Amino acid sequence: MKPNDPKDDLHRYLKAAREAIIWKLDGLSEYDVRRPLTPTGTNLLGLVKHLASVELGYFGPTFGRPHNESLPWHEEGSEPNSDMWAPADESREDVLGLYHRAWAHADATIEALPLDAMGHVAWWGDDGDVTLQRIMLHMTAETNRHAGHADIVRELIDGKAGMRETNSNMDGGDEAWYQEYWNRLEASAKEAQAKPSRAELSSGR
Repeated sequence: MKPNDPKDDLHRYLKAAREAIIWKLDGLSEYDVRRPLTPTGTNLLGLVKHLASVELGYFGPTFGRPHNESLPWHEEGSEPNSDMWAPADESREDVLGLYHRAWAHADATIEALPLDAMGHVAWWGDDGDVTLQRIMLHMTAETNRHAGHADIVRELIDGKAGMRETNSNMDGGDEAWYQEYWNRLEASAKEAQAKPSRAELSSGR
């Protein structure tokens, strides 16, 4: 059996997480890719914009490989969270184009350097000295974290769920099955809420 190549494995998982993020925008209107679905404003296009920005940073200046992209939301004095949403004059194509260019720049860095190549993440302060391996792990973890956010946001928009178009990675069945499942979970949660806690039982209340 051919042994796995650690760098190829890391790169494969990063690529899969990227594709999962992009798929979550498929078939949605301009409003739906931008609308905030949580109290803190989480939205699909903003997640893509944020991930493009951080990939450019981690695989660019960190390893002395400038990306030459203009990122005004990272400049001093920029509005907080401006990398997490796209104003109306910033098109979906602009954001997706930036993300694909970030992929290309990151992939070139990954191809050019060994896993033990040293870099420095300026915004990490005293902990900023890193290897390419650590950054690949970090970026894969961050992308998957935001892919989870995108899963929930997309489900809230139109009910579509799953990891990717060709592999939903979902147990269960059709819409009726999930409605019955949801009802059982809701009933169980209410039942648990109505029961006295262990602390209450031990205190005799």
